[in-house]
Amino acid sequence: MTADRHQIIVCTTCREKGSDLRPGKDILAKLEVDLKNQPDLEARYDIAGIECMAGCARSCTVAFRAEGKATYLFGDMTPEEDIDDLIAFARQYSELPDGWCISRDRPGKLRRTALARIPALNVPEAGAKAKAGAGAGAGAGADKP
Repeated sequence: MTADRHQIIVCTTCREKGSDLRPGKDILAKLEVDLKNQPDLEARYDIAGIECMAGCARSCTVAFRAEGKATYLFGDMTPEEDIDDLIAFARQYSELPDGWCISRDRPGKLRRTALARIPALNVPEAGAKAKAGAGAGAGAGADKP
């Protein structure tokens, strides 16, 4: 992944308890179609399915990541209700320099369904000491994930 590329990763094995339906494949397909309909956004993203992101209790999970940016993992996503919010967040996330945003700034249900916000990996150069909180982004710890 190059510095200007972003990724959306969708769990394809998530399913609700007591159901055999796996909505991740539908979410993945709908996101692919919506990205193709927005060439400026499609040019910034790679999208892929993966078999598990360990968010089974909050299926279906969708992650956003990019080099030098915070990574987000969202749960409770459905193909019927959340595609527009996921696309809106994709646009927002791609425009954030460090990927950091507080919950109230996210679209729709994504305000309350973050399972994790993982700070960007910032590896210090050889011989340099890491600063406390380096890579945690602005306002670290001041907001829900």
